[in-house]
Amino acid sequence: MPEVGPQIRLGTQGWNYPAWVGALYPPGTRPADFLKLYTRAFHTVEVDSTFYAIPSVRTVRGWAERTPADFTLSLKLPQEITHERRLVGAAEVLAEFLDRARELEGRLGPILVQLGPDFSPAELPALERFLPLLPADIRFAIEFRQKGWITQETHDLLHHHRVALALSDGRWIPRPWVLSLARRPTTDFLYLRWMGDNRDITDYSHLQIDRAAELEEWAGAIRELPATMYVYGYVNNHFSGHSPATVRHLQRLLGQQPLAPEEIGDQISLF
Repeated sequence: MPEVGPQIRLGTQGWNYPAWVGALYPPGTRPADFLKLYTRAFHTVEVDSTFYAIPSVRTVRGWAERTPADFTLSLKLPQEITHERRLVGAAEVLAEFLDRARELEGRLGPILVQLGPDFSPAELPALERFLPLLPADIRFAIEFRQKGWITQETHDLLHHHRVALALSDGRWIPRPWVLSLARRPTTDFLYLRWMGDNRDITDYSHLQIDRAAELEEWAGAIRELPATMYVYGYVNNHFSGHSPATVRHLQRLLGQQPLAPEEIGDQISLF
């Protein structure tokens, strides 16, 4: 972690990709060892599986057992809350999920509230009633997928509740808007997601799109942030084809020391 400038944690969206065997994980790596090996290269990960269901206590404790104490896992809020209930009448489900998330203790990163593409500004009252339910001991970021949400009113609302506006480099909001928003955070951390706009990519074993110019723009915006700011950033495989390589590129741009894939397997015998 850099000692000067914002405190930056970079990782990928998920770790359980067989296509990464040979590209990130050493040949022959078993799926059960993916997460342990992943933590040698990156300090954080975004967990997608929690979007589909609240994980069991055993599952969450298993993540903690397979990761070092300074590693963080950012969890997606379950779709039952965001997509099915649309933030309405979700207090009990939210409490159950957060109790489960707290099993991670110090490893718990921000919770991502990812709203559906049809969640429009007309549902602002639901959001206004939901935000006060979020406890102060956990960081939250909220992702909107309609441009109409990007207003001063939304900024002020999130700032009041100390919730980050999750910023995605993808199809939802033009990159110039997103970069400008990165310079106007709503709380003391940024939550960044590099999604890409190409869903035709199905082979996640290697880079397939040159994103060097975009990443340089992002690195410039991040470097401008104050030292008091925390940054959590996660790359999707669809951004450029192989998210671990994209993260390593960002690490270099931001003055971090990437771990090459061949170094990850140096201690494979430990696992």
